Amino acid sequence: MKPLFDKVVIEVKEVEKTTLSGLVLPDSNNQDSNQGTVIAVGTGRVLDNGQIVPLTVKEGQSVLFTKYAGTKAEVHGREYLIVAEKDILAILD
Repeated sequence: MKPLFDKVVIEVKEVEKTTLSGLVLPDSNNQDSNQGTVIAVGTGRVLDNGQIVPLTVKEGQSVLFTKYAGTKAEVHGREYLIVAEKDILAILD
């Protein structure tokens, strides 16, 4: 899958179901994660004058994105999230 322009494909990291101390979290606490790994990036953001600005994020980087960003897509049985680069808040080290 190759995203267009300023779009980024992210494989969302699953939410941990246990704490570091080993306590199992109930399903009522089930929420979507806002962290993931960049799978593919578009060519860049197109400015009004036609110039293309390359994206900051790169494939393979772990990122933090806004909670309700993007569009979910399923390809070959795997779920991905397609977001605009502006919805990515940080690159995680």
